Amino acid sequence: MSRFDRNRTEKQGIDERRESMVRRTIADRGVRDPHVLAAMRTVRRERFIDPSLEDSAYQDSPLPIEKGQTISQPFIVALMAEQARIGPSDRVLEVGTGSGYGAAVLGCIAAEVWTIERHPELVENAAQVLRDEGFDNVHVVEGDGTLGWPDAAPFDAIVVTAGAPGAPDALCGQLVDGGRLIIPVGQSRRSQELVRITRRGDSFETEDLAAVRFVPLVGDEGW
Repeated sequence: MSRFDRNRTEKQGIDERRESMVRRTIADRGVRDPHVLAAMRTVRRERFIDPSLEDSAYQDSPLPIEKGQTISQPFIVALMAEQARIGPSDRVLEVGTGSGYGAAVLGCIAAEVWTIERHPELVENAAQVLRDEGFDNVHVVEGDGTLGWPDAAPFDAIVVTAGAPGAPDALCGQLVDGGRLIIPVGQSRRSQELVRITRRGDSFETEDLAAVRFVPLVGDEGW
């Protein structure tokens, strides 16, 4: 087999694993938003992890990345994107860039995405992969995610990829009227409840979504 044929076969195998993941572990578990499913079929998760883990890229499980962080399991990425109710004209903030995978999924759906990360090494790595993958509408910034990103606020949706003791006031304040905050909340660092907080003028409506387990959200309004 020539190198060209081998590379083509490998690509077909990865594409088939990605499609199987979307069908079996995302769509079959209740995610229905066609924009989210299309994004999950589009983003190449293997590009956001260490090459040594490529065989595990389409397992529905978190995987380790630099700085003791993880890339979230695909089902949770899809669930959070769907529950954020993102439209094609929306401006979205992601708190906790990590590998950049979640930001890429959001970037397939929304008009503009800002994603904030406190580890400079992760900022650099994620920004490079997102550029290489053509996500010109995703902007990676360094900072304390618990304080949001006032320079680009307000946002139609905010997605937080780490567990917090409560919803940071700064993030709630950076939502448009009708905006949605998706965040894992709990008094334990080991487990949380994923909630959706919707802004209604000066008040906020909270809905419980699912039991989850995320790394701690660290910052002025986090742990």
